Amino acid sequence: MAMGQVQPINKRRNEGDRKVEENLKAIEEIKAATDMALRNAEMADSAKVAIEGELRLLEEQGKVKIAAKEIKIFVKRWAEALREAASISGIVVLNSRNESEAIKTIVENVMRLLDKTELFIADNPVDVEPRVQEMIELIDQKQSNDVLLLGMWGMGGIGKMTIEKAIYNKIGHNFEGESFLAHIREVWEQDAGQVYLQEQLLFDIEKETNTKIRNVESGKVMLKERLRHKRVLLILDDVNKLHQLNVLCESREWFGSGSRIIITTRDMHILRGRRVDKVFRMIGMDEDESIELFSWHAFKQASPRENFIGLSRNIVAYSAGLPLALEVLGSYLFDMEVTEWKNVLEKLKKIPNDEVQEKLKISYDGLTDDTEKGIFLDIACFFIGMDRNDVIHILNGCGLCAENGIHVLVERSLVTVDYKNKLRMHDLLRDMGREIIRSKTPMELEEHSRLWFHEDALDVLIQKQGQQRQSTSRQ
Repeated sequence: MAMGQVQPINKRRNEGDRKVEENLKAIEEIKAATDMALRNAEMADSAKVAIEGELRLLEEQGKVKIAAKEIKIFVKRWAEALREAASISGIVVLNSRNESEAIKTIVENVMRLLDKTELFIADNPVDVEPRVQEMIELIDQKQSNDVLLLGMWGMGGIGKMTIEKAIYNKIGHNFEGESFLAHIREVWEQDAGQVYLQEQLLFDIEKETNTKIRNVESGKVMLKERLRHKRVLLILDDVNKLHQLNVLCESREWFGSGSRIIITTRDMHILRGRRVDKVFRMIGMDEDESIELFSWHAFKQASPRENFIGLSRNIVAYSAGLPLALEVLGSYLFDMEVTEWKNVLEKLKKIPNDEVQEKLKISYDGLTDDTEKGIFLDIACFFIGMDRNDVIHILNGCGLCAENGIHVLVERSLVTVDYKNKLRMHDLLRDMGREIIRSKTPMELEEHSRLWFHEDALDVLIQKQGQQRQSTSRQ
């Protein structure tokens, strides 16, 4: 063969190799581009044949080694991807509409989806999804064009924020904008905290970093002007003052049609007076849920280790379904020995865990009236399980306005009244109340304002009686 014939042959081979590589790359790009598409439309038979032919050609040329069975698998995967891509509906731009506006809308929607950052919930969430579904059912009860306000009420540590975050992650992408304002109670008390929350709300919805608000009143005007045409999801976490609602969502008219505002609080008073359309009351976990949540923190698995089963049930009983206590105590006991667990349990019977108490005490500290605080302490020490009317009669005899005081405690999630009209209180709230009394003079029982163990009361009475006898004999 002449040298002049060899060069064109090599050139054709090189071109063939390049085309094969381009075909391979093109096929992979098709697959990658269609993996995120929706799954509905049918794929034409000609497309299947083309893919099969391309693969067989590559195999014949020795570029790839694919068995017939593998070819069928590849064809099936790519067929599904093409089917998904074919089902994506486009956007029709009418002649009367400016095409640049349509492009701007598309870009904004894509950027909103790409910018979606999920909030961390938990490594191993327990009993979250059923509660989230309950909330979403409430959210969807009204027509989508209505602005709906939903309240979530429950004691501290019951898991309100966990459910809020899960809802935000699950449905936030359905709105034109979403904002999660966390720890409003704490932020509100900081310098310029109110304006900061307004600016945060605007930034979350509009993604503009240069928005500055001079004062609260101008912020309210700005919120209304900027948000009234947007369908938004707004979550207000830990609201404890009505003024906070006035500053952040004073009127439904501030928000566009279909907006959803979720307000969480420990105080039912915040949600009364038709301020919200529905109220979701948070309740504690049942025993199985409590054991699972506790186990994830204490053992890093869904159930207790064999030699810790009984001790775990005791901790769960002490926590009484409160997620905060289950998580804190589980983390504290992690990697401890059985004897250490027993010591911790004995200590908890006398002195509650500091971290749990600190969280629960927020509601007590929020009581502005000393009478209300006193009634709470009285109930924690003496009146749990007693008839509400009897307790009111006893406390009124002590000069207290008991009926109104108990009403406030119920509103603040500190006390409950059961169907038999009996006063109830979560065990950890009871312990928190008693610890408030004990901590003032821990070593001097006679100085305690209330004594709830009859042995302590007897000791103090005997000691007082002995002191009186000594005083009498000296006289």
